[in-house]
Amino acid sequence: METAAVFSTAATVATVATVAGRANGGLRYPLLSFPPPNNNKFRNQLRFTSLNSSTTYGNVNARAIEVASSLSVPSETVDLNWDNLGFGLVHTDYMYTMKCSLGESFTKGELVPFGNIEINPSAGVLNYGQGLFEGLKAYRKEDGNILLFRPEENAKRMMAGAERMCMPSPSVDQFLQAVKATVLANERWIPPPGKGSLYIRPLLMGSGSVLGLAPAPEYTFLVYVSPVGNYFKEGLSPINLVVETEMHRATPGGTGGVKTIGNYAAVLKAQGAAKAKGYSDVLYLDSTHKKYLEEVSSCNIFVVKGNTISTPDIKGTILPGITRKSIIDVARDQGFEVFEKPVTVDELLDADEVFCTGTAVVVSPVGSITYLGKRVTYGNTGVGLVSQQLYSGLTRLQMGLADDKMGWIVELK
Repeated sequence: METAAVFSTAATVATVATVAGRANGGLRYPLLSFPPPNNNKFRNQLRFTSLNSSTTYGNVNARAIEVASSLSVPSETVDLNWDNLGFGLVHTDYMYTMKCSLGESFTKGELVPFGNIEINPSAGVLNYGQGLFEGLKAYRKEDGNILLFRPEENAKRMMAGAERMCMPSPSVDQFLQAVKATVLANERWIPPPGKGSLYIRPLLMGSGSVLGLAPAPEYTFLVYVSPVGNYFKEGLSPINLVVETEMHRATPGGTGGVKTIGNYAAVLKAQGAAKAKGYSDVLYLDSTHKKYLEEVSSCNIFVVKGNTISTPDIKGTILPGITRKSIIDVARDQGFEVFEKPVTVDELLDADEVFCTGTAVVVSPVGSITYLGKRVTYGNTGVGLVSQQLYSGLTRLQMGLADDKMGWIVELK
């Protein structure tokens, strides 16, 4: 079997074809003919798999993707004020799209100009919320190379979510190739070192038409990107949270542990009310006892007391954050004791320091918590030492400024 991908700059067209390579877990490697300098990253990074493994809803290790796009990568520089990037959508050049039917596997994707998509009004994602998304970032190094942070973890999380939502999912290899191809096609939109990152948004949705309640007959996997700065306007400055006691983000047995689209629409009402009162975001409690911490609208929560760091354990109602997982390892490596366990509101209010983690925020220190009208402040509203230390440790890894002894970085050379 051979598949081919065509990429071009304005001056030169380069063709990528998979050929039988050295036996290595069933992988096939691309050869690039007449590689132009600007396309070396395509040559080095595209990767294919020919393994299959059936699940209820499709093959999770599907056959090699055929990226059948012929595209021209603009060479012009981007006219953006990199010093004032917020966390908002900036239209870039290309997005990646791939489709498959229920019970089948994703096999062919393409890079297309970024823009609107066509979707039937009876699509499963529109009628029944059958959709997932992921979020990860690409960083530019001083030498021009591009870094991805633990993208395989996003791929695995999407696969787990797809199983819960009765959808076929791209394999890990397919996910990684789609992300790499999209990043490289939009390379000019990656901010300079230290000025921000390229936010990557993979989507998986039931795009096929369905009237009765059932899994959609067709699915679309899509990846788009946007350059971003800080998620919270405060940046690394402390944020102010309010504890929500009546509305809940998730319940036991539900979908709180997967990154389904409905989880995020459900927090908008409480979040909007909190922001109207001057708070940065909302911290949710468990729906059963209403005394154990869950998470903030779009990030995980950590509580510091002395040399001990505690975070709510993963039990199906909390998203298993990739930044959360990484911070736990970084903190332990720095000598902290870290516990994943039920964390009470009382522990929160008695903490020395509190911070949030997530792909968008990385590490965000909490300056105050308001619970039932009582406001508790931390660290004289300055950035706590632990938050600063962990933020520095993780971001230096993500930006290629520290040794990657964890093996978390994927470099596009």
